Amino acid sequence: ADTRRAEGQALQARARPNPTIGVLTENVGGSSPYQRFDRAETTLQFSQPIELGGKRSARIAAGKAGVLASVARGREVRITYAHDLALAYGAAEVAEGRIALADDEIEEATADLRAARALVGAGKEARLRALQAETSVNAVNAEREIAVANRIAAYARLAALAGVDEPYTGIGSSLLELETSTLVAKRLDPGETATVAVARAERAAAALRIDVERKRAVPDIIANVGVRRLEYEGATAVLGGVTIPLHIFDRNRGNIAVSQADLLAAEARLAAARFDAQAAVRAAYAQVAAVDARVAAAVASQATANETYRLARIAYEAGKAPLLELLTARHGLGAARGTVLDARAARLEARAELARMQGRNILGDEVQ
Repeated sequence: ADTRRAEGQALQARARPNPTIGVLTENVGGSSPYQRFDRAETTLQFSQPIELGGKRSARIAAGKAGVLASVARGREVRITYAHDLALAYGAAEVAEGRIALADDEIEEATADLRAARALVGAGKEARLRALQAETSVNAVNAEREIAVANRIAAYARLAALAGVDEPYTGIGSSLLELETSTLVAKRLDPGETATVAVARAERAAAALRIDVERKRAVPDIIANVGVRRLEYEGATAVLGGVTIPLHIFDRNRGNIAVSQADLLAAEARLAAARFDAQAAVRAAYAQVAAVDARVAAAVASQATANETYRLARIAYEAGKAPLLELLTARHGLGAARGTVLDARAARLEARAELARMQGRNILGDEVQ
């Protein structure tokens, strides 16, 4: 809509001044000999303002620049939307993962509880150990309820961004496991980011608006041509003339000063956008490399925690390890799984930010 608005302004900038037509009757309704229409002089006049100083061409150039700036802003909005949509999708996937982790922990905690009750029944454990196992089951059940609530919120957010009335109930392919090496491989010039492009286009439009305001101070002329009917003589005469306004008091200095200030502000925003883009691009590539390493470390830690829990469970069921050691190992496994999920979510966020800087969506496609 903003682009259409700018296109409408550009279209209006091409318009030329409208002519005027007027009829004037003189020497009637007065004292003798002008009481009647016998001596009336009626003039039909056509007047056409003529713009001087290149006003129209300046307006057209400024209008085109305004359209380009609006198009650049529209692309930046679409890029930001693609970024937000990827994060919302990732949040929904993370919420699903939290529930899956909670289900696994509930299953494992329930198995631990059964083992604890069996050992208590055999007289190898105190009743306290069974109560501890029951508390652990209740805790993971509570965590699952929180995960379910978070999933509802994540799907509602995703549906809102997608513009659908009914919330989603599931997702398809995984973004957390998506291979996005093409994003990392592409080296980005900070000057190519959408934010810098918008600031550059707005600066160009502001510079052209100064030209418009300066040329507006140039006086235009009005060409007049007409026909006059002289009733007393029964004759018709042609008249013509030129009207030139004198720009003595209003020379449009205030509007020129406004447009100059707008240009200074646009130049400052462009400089800030360039510096921000340079820092953001460096940070984005560094962050992607860091989260890739974080994911690899988290996966390795999960494998270790999984083996630790397996051995602790065997030892506990054999009566060679206390329940506390088993619960600690299971808690460590759950934490490791959560760490992997968090690392993958951070990787998605970092890659989505890198894609946004590159003007692409998370799949690597360029946003037009």
